[in-house]
Amino acid sequence: MTNWATIASLATAGGTLVLAVATFVSVRQGNRATRISEQAARVAEQSLLAGRRPLLANSRLQDPKQQIEFSEGEAVEVPGGHAGLQATDSVVYMTISIRNVGTAVLHGWHLHIGIQRERAHPPLEEFITQNRDIYVAPGDIGFWEGAYRDPAAAPFQAAAAAIKAGETLLVSLLYGDYEGGQRVITQFNLVHQDDTWVASTIRHFNVDRPDPR
Repeated sequence: MTNWATIASLATAGGTLVLAVATFVSVRQGNRATRISEQAARVAEQSLLAGRRPLLANSRLQDPKQQIEFSEGEAVEVPGGHAGLQATDSVVYMTISIRNVGTAVLHGWHLHIGIQRERAHPPLEEFITQNRDIYVAPGDIGFWEGAYRDPAAAPFQAAAAAIKAGETLLVSLLYGDYEGGQRVITQFNLVHQDDTWVASTIRHFNVDRPDPR
């Protein structure tokens, strides 16, 4: 005799199992889709950050000359791919013609006299803060400027003597994106050649994330 109660119970159990399997598969696919969406969002974010990431280099030799004016009204002319260095009795003027690959706002600078062979950058606390924000547009040329204004100070005297002697200088620039993040330090060698100063980029250091090398 057919036991309809048993058959009904088995049918119910089977239906429940099928529903459970379907739910499991649906949830798993949903989780997988969520992970894929999260990965795509991270890739999109990284691409956006890469597009905004600042990176400075010396401008090209064929780039136009720039007239860089300082607060005293003194103007220093800088050809493409060069630096402009001028030491007077009261002020040491320094400027570099630069090009930006991303979007950069300059934060500060540091001057080292002589060739530095060590792959290192100065401590952040030793950088001199820019008196004004200098923005370098993406893919365009711009400039950096810095000055020593205390003739009695040792940095002034050392920089003035080095410029007059034509010694090689190393300028480290600290900068980041327009929101203050993604900070980078780029170092420029300034080499005296035929009464001009040729600027060349030699190193980049990431401040807020691991270095690429």
